Amino acid sequence: MTTPDSVTSLVEQFEAEAERDRPPEATPEVGIVMGSDSDLDVMSGAHDALTELGFEEVTDYDDPPESRFTFETYVVSAHRTPELMYAYARTAEARGLDVVIAGAGGKSADLPNMTASLAYPLPVVGVPVQEKSVSSVIGMPTGAPIVAVDAGKSFNAALSAVQVLAREHDELRKRLVAYHDELRESVGEVSRDLHETGTPAFRDRS
Repeated sequence: MTTPDSVTSLVEQFEAEAERDRPPEATPEVGIVMGSDSDLDVMSGAHDALTELGFEEVTDYDDPPESRFTFETYVVSAHRTPELMYAYARTAEARGLDVVIAGAGGKSADLPNMTASLAYPLPVVGVPVQEKSVSSVIGMPTGAPIVAVDAGKSFNAALSAVQVLAREHDELRKRLVAYHDELRESVGEVSRDLHETGTPAFRDRS
């Protein structure tokens, strides 16, 4: 079977980037991959979490964003383009990635698991795009670990990825703490508002 030109060019791009000697601050820290663009509705939560924490998305390796912390996004199908998945995962660490978020749907959601196996020891956070994908994503054997979140929780997957990075980057730790403090503050504000407004009026306003 002939490999499509579009797939070949991406494989070559990953391999070329792996050979380049870029400083860590010039490469994406986080990679987001999914099995199909139909998974983007779920996986966009990871994008939202990362951008909320000050990350920017890399769309051109030769013209990266100004932000110190960045991420990249690709569609990499384990079943339709295994050579692309293989190239992405095997070059991930050499290309400067520190953690990968991988999402896939269906009962045979193999992309997170295969990515974790090929990219080892790079940490991979798996996202079951659908409820029926959970058992497939979390079913890695002993010795081949993958971190996984619940179905559809790509936002949490991104927070977990940043927690990994925060052990090395105090700036990210501060951003995570500030984000968590904002969540706690919002709960306090809602609680007081509910109490002072009263349940019927609060429900009508919601």
